[in-house]
Amino acid sequence: MTTFTDQQARQHLDAVLELARQQGEVRIKAQSGEEFSVRAISRAPSPLDIPGVDVRLSKDEIVQAIREGRER
Repeated sequence: MTTFTDQQARQHLDAVLELARQQGEVRIKAQSGEEFSVRAISRAPSPLDIPGVDVRLSKDEIVQAIREGRER
């Protein structure tokens, strides 16, 4: 695990975050002696995030199909 001083972390935040993403965790040690952990949070994809389907219908055709469905 990589440890940075607080000054190094301020100066190279992009590198700190990239290492946290690659390694899972990076530590930052403050001048006071306290240590902090920076971890990347992995996000699960949303079940609602699905690829679109090209049905090659115009807006008017879609609206007409919806209207017909509501009339039933």
